[in-house]
Formats: sequence, C-alpha cells, structure tokens
Amino acid sequence: MTPALLVIDPINDIVHPDGKLASCAAAVAEHDVLARINAAVAHARAQGWPVIWVSVGFDNPAREISPRSKLFAGARGGAALRNNTWGTAFHEALDVAADDLFIVKPRINPFYGTKLAVQLAANDVDTLLIAGVSTTMAVQCAARDAHDRDLRVIVLTDACADRSLVHHQASLDALALIAELRDTSSLATLG
Repeated sequence: MTPALLVIDPINDIVHPDGKLASCAAAVAEHDVLARINAAVAHARAQGWPVIWVSVGFDNPAREISPRSKLFAGARGGAALRNNTWGTAFHEALDVAADDLFIVKPRINPFYGTKLAVQLAANDVDTLLIAGVSTTMAVQCAARDAHDRDLRVIVLTDACADRSLVHHQASLDALALIAELRDTSSLATLG
C-alpha cells in the first residue's frame, strides 16, 4: 500500500471567517477541522507519504469561470478565488511545507485540468486519503474520481467540513458506498 494525503481547499476565501466566500468557515472552526487536517498531515509525513495541497483559483476569473457556473458565480467578478492572493492562500493555521506537492484546480474536481493523476502515478500511490472542504462538492468529486481510477479511497471524516453538519453527514453517507470512512484518530491503524 502506498498512500497519499490529499487536502482540498482549506484556503482563506473558503475557511477563514474573513474569506470572500467563507462558506465553510463556521463549521471548520466549530469542529476544529484545521487541527485535524494538521494531525493527518503530521501522520502522513511521519510515514513518508506524499502530502498534496489543493486550492481552487483563477488567474483571470472573468475569463476562466463560465457564466453558467452557479457555484463560481460569486468569484466571476474577480474579487474571490484569485490566484496568488490572500484568498487563495492556505489558512495560516495549517502546517504547509515547501516540499509538499501543490495543485491549483480550475473547477470543483481536483483531477480536472490538473496534474494530480500524474503526481499520484509518479509517487506510485494506490490509496488516497482525503481531507478538506467542502464534503458535498470537492471531497465528493475527488473521492468519486479516485474510485473510478481504481484507487483505494479513505475519507477522513473529522478533517472535512461543509456549510452545515446535515450536508456533511449526507455526503459521508453517500461516500460510504465507494470509500472507507475514518477519523484522524484511526490513522495509526491504517493497513
């Protein structure tokens, strides 16, 4: 087994209370999700597993976001999710290291239009642990796509969040059909 940890979208615009979208900020704070992500990152590094940080962002949101995108409509004007700004930086409470791997995605799914599959193949990854936001959107997309690429998928339930606990739990219930659901305290028993 060769695992990697995929951490999706814990960027300021989404998880910080001052973020321009801040859709998951309250749930992230209430459930201490950033600390749980850091625990998963520490475990992955101790095991020598790749840690892959994913952020959604655009160089030119008005040109790169479809006017038909309901989800990204708020970012199309250019203030939110602009690459290389505070909004697309990972939250300062996270333990991001320069030698980790990084992906900037142009859509919800971290496999779409990115080098994620190449990075997983280059590191001979067959098991993908997923943390981040939002459970309903990016976590589900990543889990489903990874499943269809024949990867073992493990969703770290307490290291994920959504705009509400109801949405988070409904997503986990759906993901249980294709992924293992674990909390970060069970990482030591991963086999």
